[in-house]
Amino acid sequence: MSTAKIAAMKNAARVHLKINGRVQGVYFRASTVEQARRLGVTGWVMNCRDSSVEVIAEGEREQLEKLVRWCHGGPPGAQVKEVRAEWEVSKEEFQGFFIKRNFD
Repeated sequence: MSTAKIAAMKNAARVHLKINGRVQGVYFRASTVEQARRLGVTGWVMNCRDSSVEVIAEGEREQLEKLVRWCHGGPPGAQVKEVRAEWEVSKEEFQGFFIKRNFD
């Protein structure tokens, strides 16, 4: 295993986000997928029944922090009022980043 891979594993983290505001119907999910893939993190994003958006993401802590910062603004058209973040230990359970479908 390379030194870079070992260093990345030491910095691995998981974040659970709940984003409130005008975040549905503004391509928030699709834009989050683009951002996450660009940052090299894995996980999913989905719309919730309460009009919020939920994200579970895993990867290097620094890259996850960039994703969290991006979520505070979101894509054009979004009006983010609140981003709640819960940091956890990485479970390394995802292969990519995708839109999780629940009720839509």
